[in-house]
Amino acid sequence: MSRHPNFVPQGVIPAVLLPFHEDLSIDEASFRSHLRDVGAVPGLSAVTINAHSTEVASCTADEQRRVMEITCEEVGDTLPIVHGVWTDGSLEAARIARRAQAGGASALLVFPPAPFTLGQSAEMALAHFKTISDATDLPLIVFQYPLATGQGYPAATLERLFDEVPTSAPSRTGRPWCRSTRVRFARCKGAIVPSTCCPPTARGF
Repeated sequence: MSRHPNFVPQGVIPAVLLPFHEDLSIDEASFRSHLRDVGAVPGLSAVTINAHSTEVASCTADEQRRVMEITCEEVGDTLPIVHGVWTDGSLEAARIARRAQAGGASALLVFPPAPFTLGQSAEMALAHFKTISDATDLPLIVFQYPLATGQGYPAATLERLFDEVPTSAPSRTGRPWCRSTRVRFARCKGAIVPSTCCPPTARGF
């Protein structure tokens, strides 16, 4: 259950890094130190884990669970935790969502399934998000890639997500949909959340 049940995603939410040993096992001591350093920065709204910067694509379910446990122990009392949902399957995404909520997450950052690069429809995106939403009542943050990648959601699809998925809602700030060459803005519950394309980092590649 979330330690911050009234959290609304907005403000400054850094994605923390995940250090590894030479054998590619998680360096828990360094991770804890990093979390304490990040958590001590004034003005943060939350932290994000199990996303690009924590090598989610290369971490097992047990490793993702351990990342959540450590983060809760180090900063969970003071900062909400946004947990990434990275998987190609909607049923697995729902399992990750339930596990994240049970572990103390306050929101979910939902990445598009990789097969979307081969083609997608609004119905596909809606089915994915509705399956996740049915498994949790946490706010869902839509991670938006540039449209040229094939994984970005067209504006019409995003509007339907905000209208038809209960925990994925448009901004209360009234700001318009925005975009630039490096950043796409996806509107989510209570915020306009920037999402960027990160260069690949290197665990297991």
